Amino acid sequence: MSYLESLFSLRGMGAVVTGAARGNGLALAEALLRAGAAVLLVDRLEPELATSVAALRDEGLTASGLAADITRADFPERLVQEAVACLGGIDVLVNNAGVTFSHPVLEYPEEAWDTTYRINLKAPFRIAQAVAAHMRERGSGSIINITSLNAELAFPDNPAYVACKGGLKQLGKSLAMDLGPFGIRVNNVGPGYFHTDMTRKSYADPERNRQRRERTVLGRWGEPRDLAGVIVFLASPASSYITGQDFYVDGGWLIKGL
Repeated sequence: MSYLESLFSLRGMGAVVTGAARGNGLALAEALLRAGAAVLLVDRLEPELATSVAALRDEGLTASGLAADITRADFPERLVQEAVACLGGIDVLVNNAGVTFSHPVLEYPEEAWDTTYRINLKAPFRIAQAVAAHMRERGSGSIINITSLNAELAFPDNPAYVACKGGLKQLGKSLAMDLGPFGIRVNNVGPGYFHTDMTRKSYADPERNRQRRERTVLGRWGEPRDLAGVIVFLASPASSYITGQDFYVDGGWLIKGL
């Protein structure tokens, strides 16, 4: 293996990806797998998870699945136990699972707020706590939080999502500060508008599709595969001196003025 190949190789590593049954999460898991890692895919969508894991295994990739609700109090401890059993250890954690509920702000339901908070912010913190304790014993690790454009910009009728993604961004920086002395790096990746199940209504609407496409400098929606490079980079030795940073994979959305 050449020096350049070794920089981006994940051979011998174990990785966990939440929300990995489909969409961006599945693409992230596949990218880590193809870079050489063994990956535990986590999702509450059990049938879709089983199908995705089976397809990855059919390609000779070292994929395992864990069907679970990440908001349960006992989940973080269970995750570490399952990951150690399946992978031998955890070198990489990708906090990808998330939900979104759109309602007019003056009518925003408390249940939607609480669910968004539990999945998009509280669960990533508790999972990171448990995994970081394991990583500290190993002396290294990479935690990657999947944030959003909404960590920087307010979009209408979704206060819980905007608030929690902004909170997740700052959580990443806090964790980077506190976990750095243990050799654990923490970074954030914020996707722009991607063609996934979460955005299927906007993608299927010709006018909304056009608006989002034209707002993006590169003139197109993102596809899940567009996240592969940055995830492998942040998981690999190539980013060994990078922590506490935000990487936006948005086709140039954030920089566009006029």
